Amino acid sequence: MSYLEYSVKTIPSGLKKVLYVNWALVILLSAVCGVGFLMLYSVAGGSMQPWAEPQVERFALGLVVMFGIAFTPIWFWRNMAGVAYLGSLGLLLLVELIGTVGMGAQRWIDIGFMRLQPSEVMKISLVMLLAAYYDWLPPKKVSRPFWVLVPVVLILVPTALVLKQPDLGTAILLLLGGGVVMFVAGVSIWYFVVVAGMGAGLVTLVMMSRGKPWQLLKDYQFKRIDIFLDPGSDPLGAGYHITQAKIALGSGGWTGRGYLQGTQSRLNFLPEKHTDFIFTTLGEEFGFLGAFSLLVLYVLVVAFCVSAAMQTKDRFSQLLILGVAATFFFYFAVNMAMVMGLAPVVGVPLPLVSYGGSAMLVLLAAFGLVQSAHIHKPRGR
Repeated sequence: MSYLEYSVKTIPSGLKKVLYVNWALVILLSAVCGVGFLMLYSVAGGSMQPWAEPQVERFALGLVVMFGIAFTPIWFWRNMAGVAYLGSLGLLLLVELIGTVGMGAQRWIDIGFMRLQPSEVMKISLVMLLAAYYDWLPPKKVSRPFWVLVPVVLILVPTALVLKQPDLGTAILLLLGGGVVMFVAGVSIWYFVVVAGMGAGLVTLVMMSRGKPWQLLKDYQFKRIDIFLDPGSDPLGAGYHITQAKIALGSGGWTGRGYLQGTQSRLNFLPEKHTDFIFTTLGEEFGFLGAFSLLVLYVLVVAFCVSAAMQTKDRFSQLLILGVAATFFFYFAVNMAMVMGLAPVVGVPLPLVSYGGSAMLVLLAAFGLVQSAHIHKPRGR
């Protein structure tokens, strides 16, 4: 036994957990949140209020939550997966009864110091339950129709509730996150091929129905498709959001206009500048280099998660970490594609950067689960 191995063995178990924390991941997450603080300070015209200061406070609370979850054994979270899912489902149902309405959508529950968005909690609860399900299910049953149907139902039930709010962006993230867990768990790729084919067929049918007596979408919904394909056709109406976002991104050039110098956000041309479209402010003030730097931070976070999943042999931990990583990836990928005009505007905020207490707390809690799996993985004697 080497001196280093002996030294580690003599350290109290509580201190060992601190040493086993993936501190590089903590630093990366803090850096991403730091970018968010800077941008929220900027879009408020150089003020900590009304967005930056509450976001800093929630980040501090989120770190406490993350470490509290991280230091709890991973087997506990495996056992709590069903409770978390049912609790999240209950909150989604509660939204229908007492939910707070904002911008035409009923998505939040007012809990005093913040508005809780249950659909954010469901993103992680769903990943937890699917990871526990496939940890329990024998590998030989993974691709059998009945055992494929079970997780499909588990995914579609909350997705339907979220669509009813309505919240298309979060519904898409639920489908994608759940689908990734099923795929990495070993479900036959032919199921996904069939679903993709059905999706393509449905899109074709919808487009063919336009103007027919059996038209499948409302006229205003087809209008949204037209605006996505050509936002310039209505620059002052339905295409205003994406048009202004493109102007902001394009005006930033390579190095940007400078911090606090973004005219699109400071003159209030940018809609939802502190939430869904905050990436455009970053692009305007720091240019391509600043936007690309944030993308690098995001990719490194995902890479560290994938590395952590590869280092553990526990099936639940592997699926949980990959599910969290996939959800996080789709989160920022959809937002960036949306504000650049590469995807329809579906209301997905930029993770850990956009203003929002629920999203930040839930994401930091999710990375607490990743840390728990990393800290409590089996290590050599």
